[in-house]
Amino acid sequence: MLRSIFGASRFIIAIAVVGAFIGSIVLLTVATLTVLRIAWKEIVDFETANLTGVHVDRLGVELIEITDVILLGTVLYIVALGLYQLFIDRSLPLPAWLKVNDLTDLKRDLIGVVVVLLGVSFLGEVVDWDQGVNLLPLGAAVALVISALGFILWLTPKKHHHADPNENGAASDPIG
Repeated sequence: MLRSIFGASRFIIAIAVVGAFIGSIVLLTVATLTVLRIAWKEIVDFETANLTGVHVDRLGVELIEITDVILLGTVLYIVALGLYQLFIDRSLPLPAWLKVNDLTDLKRDLIGVVVVLLGVSFLGEVVDWDQGVNLLPLGAAVALVISALGFILWLTPKKHHHADPNENGAASDPIG
């Protein structure tokens, strides 16, 4: 009896999967709607004066911040897919690069996205820099965190890509 209870308890992770998936949908929807709002505002309020460096820089910062939100949504999506594969259904039809065989695979995927997220966040700070704040400490902190994550990636075992007879190196349909 205890064995069957523990065997079924893995489905508790479905709560986290649903939460991460809903969070991903919310963030990606908000980011998309924000991009549409910005695009609409730029089209409706277009003036040649908006082509100046200051306006374009501000627009760039807004879009970089939206990229941050998109990356956070992507992290939640990867977590949802990874946990679903690990605890609920290993046969989920996904492209090879999204397959998760163990927690190490999920950790490696997440670290990769977090490194990009940190880089994009720092880029946003650099673009928005008003020369009043010293960016060196922030840059050093980001570099230190990225280095630590890189070291963790170096220490963890690499993914073993199992050859798929249907893959010939070209992009393939992720579902079939």
